[in-house]
Amino acid sequence: MQMNLLFPSFLALAAAALAVETMEHPTLPLGSPAPDFNLPGVDGKSYSLRDFADAKILVVVFTSVHCPTAQAYQGRLKQLVVDYRPRSVAFVAINPNNPDAVRLDEQGYTDLDDTFESMKIRAADRGFNYPFLDDGPAETTARHYGPVATPHVFIFDAARKLRFQGRIDDSEREDLVRNRDTRNALDALLAGREPPVTSTMAFGCSIKWADKIESNRRWRAQVAGEPVALEAADAAALRELRANKSGKIRVVNVWATWCGPCVSEFDQLIETNLIYRNRDFELVTVAAQFPDEKDRVLSFLQKHHASTRNLIFGQTDKYQLMAALDPEWTGALPHTLVLGADGTVLYRQTGELDFLKLRRAIVPALNQLAPWGGLSPIK
Repeated sequence: MQMNLLFPSFLALAAAALAVETMEHPTLPLGSPAPDFNLPGVDGKSYSLRDFADAKILVVVFTSVHCPTAQAYQGRLKQLVVDYRPRSVAFVAINPNNPDAVRLDEQGYTDLDDTFESMKIRAADRGFNYPFLDDGPAETTARHYGPVATPHVFIFDAARKLRFQGRIDDSEREDLVRNRDTRNALDALLAGREPPVTSTMAFGCSIKWADKIESNRRWRAQVAGEPVALEAADAAALRELRANKSGKIRVVNVWATWCGPCVSEFDQLIETNLIYRNRDFELVTVAAQFPDEKDRVLSFLQKHHASTRNLIFGQTDKYQLMAALDPEWTGALPHTLVLGADGTVLYRQTGELDFLKLRRAIVPALNQLAPWGGLSPIK
């Protein structure tokens, strides 16, 4: 009964928050001229409205890298370009997100953040067939257009007057789509007609305006205050750790306080935990040091806010412990394993980590266990 009373209140608060954000960053009204821009693209060029002057219709899409909704629409956006570019429709995508406003725990369904470098990687990996521009640092263009979520579409006619704004279609799950609003608007405009629908809501991840940076800082301070603990693990405990009966994707990182590469990458490792820990994920650090060095290890973990599961070798025979954890490990540090929910080794790295490769081992494995709700279920 209490939950039923609270749930409408939660919805009301969420709606109120969205209304406030919309008032602070109002969406461009229909009939408005297209605001100009001068933004860098991932291809090394800069773009403005004049670069699309020859097109009968211009489609401006505000989208991002980290957002799972935006990722779900990447293929559909590419297909729109294939279908409509020959009909003199130009497309340009703009990332409106300030990367410093994106919390780590908002990146749980991605291998990349919203920085310009990540935009370049995503565009190359997915073969984007349209310019992808970065407005994140200043958000000047986004403020003029007023997108509410990623993705958010704005369609301008030959006179560059806004004729449609809203969604690409009505479902992230492509097999559930019933209304292809962007296609319908383009077909109508190309035929000289008014679009059947000129404005819709746009569902997706909220725009990460720069004013959210302070909220991100507060969140960072909050997680930095989480308790840090350290426990000893003998050979039997490490064999159990390696078998991974947790039902989660488990990352095991073996390190030491005296290991330079271990120390230099440790903060990124902790950030990786903050990114994925709200999913079926667990990071376990294992200090390859003697039991009497526990205080030194714990002090390091506390300094680096490692609110993960942290272990230290609980016996003096390190070779016995190495064999228990990973017989294929040569002994060099750092050493990292990504273990599937059935204990299968999905990724093994001795030496410094390539965190993009690490994330690209983690995300597909997590999606096999529990795909993001906006995607069709894995069969």
